[in-house]
Amino acid sequence: MDLKALRQITYGLYVITSIKEGKFNGQIANTVFQVTSEPPAIAVSINKQNLTHSFIRDSRVYTVSVLSRDTPLRFIGNFGFKSGRDIDKFATLTYELGKNGAPIVMEHTLSYMEAEVVNEVDVGTHTVFIGNLVEAEILRTGEPMTYAYYHEVKRGTTPRAAPTTWRV
Repeated sequence: MDLKALRQITYGLYVITSIKEGKFNGQIANTVFQVTSEPPAIAVSINKQNLTHSFIRDSRVYTVSVLSRDTPLRFIGNFGFKSGRDIDKFATLTYELGKNGAPIVMEHTLSYMEAEVVNEVDVGTHTVFIGNLVEAEILRTGEPMTYAYYHEVKRGTTPRAAPTTWRV
C-alpha cells in the first residue's frame, strides 16, 4: 500500500485555540472541516498528547483561525513547534477574546470560527471534537494557507504530533 496517496487529500493550515482555568493555549492543525450547515457545526482533530487537547476537553470550546498564505514560518513555528507547557504563545501576539472565551488570533488570520463542543469521537491517537458555531467572521480577503503550500513553497516541516499520515 502506498500511503503517500493520502497526501493528495487537501487540507488547510489553522490555529486552534482554547481556554482552561483562565489560561490560553493554541496549536497548528490541518484537520478542520464543516460537519453540518444546520445547525452550523465544524470538527477539529487534535492529538491527545497536545496541551490544546486537554484545554478543549475541559472547557468544551475552541476557536479556529484560518491562516493566510503569507503567514511567516516564525509565526507557524510558535504554534506548531513549541509547547504551551513551556511558553506563553500569546505573550507577544495580537488576539481578542471570542464569545466562547477562547482567544481569536488576529495576526495573519483571514477568518475565524468559534465553536462549543457538542460531541467528541476517540480515533486512537487523536480526538475529533465536533462543535456548533457560536460566531464566525471574515476579517480580510486573501488566499488561505494550504498544507501543500506550506510544505512545497514555504518548505515547512511537519510537527511531531501531526496525524501520522503526513509523516510517511
